[in-house]
Amino acid sequence: MKKINIRKVSWKLKKKISFTIFFMIVSVVVIMVTIGASSLLSDLLNNIFGEKIVIPNIVMNLIFGIVIGIALTYVISIVLLYPIKKLKNMMNEVANGDLTIRAKETSSIDEIEDIYHYFNVMMEELRATEIIQSDFVSNVSHEFKTPLNAIDGYATLLSSPDLTNEEKKEYIQKIHYNAKRMNELIGNILLLSKLDNISISSNTKLYRLDEQIRNSIVYLEPKWDNKNIIFDIELEEINYYGNESLLIHVWNNLIDNAIKFGPYGGNIVIKLYKENKDIIFMIQDDGPGISDEVQKFVFNKFYQADTSHKSDGNGLGLALVKKILDISNGDIRIENNEQKGCRFIVTLRGEY
Repeated sequence: MKKINIRKVSWKLKKKISFTIFFMIVSVVVIMVTIGASSLLSDLLNNIFGEKIVIPNIVMNLIFGIVIGIALTYVISIVLLYPIKKLKNMMNEVANGDLTIRAKETSSIDEIEDIYHYFNVMMEELRATEIIQSDFVSNVSHEFKTPLNAIDGYATLLSSPDLTNEEKKEYIQKIHYNAKRMNELIGNILLLSKLDNISISSNTKLYRLDEQIRNSIVYLEPKWDNKNIIFDIELEEINYYGNESLLIHVWNNLIDNAIKFGPYGGNIVIKLYKENKDIIFMIQDDGPGISDEVQKFVFNKFYQADTSHKSDGNGLGLALVKKILDISNGDIRIENNEQKGCRFIVTLRGEY
């Protein structure tokens, strides 16, 4: 019997009885008890009454079959219906909003124990979903509040009559920067919301994937130019059949992350090539890297591994990347370099 654990998958040997075996045993017991008891009672009554009354064995078997059948049916109904009634009561508690309720995973019948186990798995998932939704609302509120407070503060400073032109210019730039942050946040949230309702990528067409990646690098030039980043680029000419408007977000976010977390004057390696029937995109930086523990969460919404860079993003970029690749029949993995930094490897499977 396979058992699911929220943190890891484990298996448990079947050591209880199943419904099938249970009913087979009950049927055999009913037949043996009915035949044996009816024969004994028939002999007993015939000995007591002698020849005055002769009760055929078939009649005794019928009577005892009915009596024992009713008695065993009652007992079995209690055994089987009690856990179902218990489960019904627990589900009623869930309907009333209690997501902490758990079933005790013990039963003499294997299927009942399975039902309780998977009920607990369901409750763990529901609880996790509730926490994620709560955190999402909290994080969205925080992400909106930060730039709004900044805009409000700089707008207040602009109202001062004693400001120099340089100060006014600086405050206007700060307001523009934070307004841009809010716009990006809203755009990412709307895109994620849209992608949550999409399981298959649509609006696909044939286009040059290497040219799209070059355009993404050029688009981010102001960022890497300010940090004096050096690029090592090897892009094979690849025609890819996919959703161009979605995949651009993948390259923009991955390259932007490499720029953001790489050191001043650092190096970024970007490669695009075919491997068998797959298309591989690899981007590598020489930043601080990502620990194995953190790698488990970097694709979660609003998760930021490096809080020192919190002002540079909102933690939605990699969540977008993962979601887009999921619906594009692709995947992504992270590897740490032996020296420093890390690499993201994207695999696309499709026509080209």
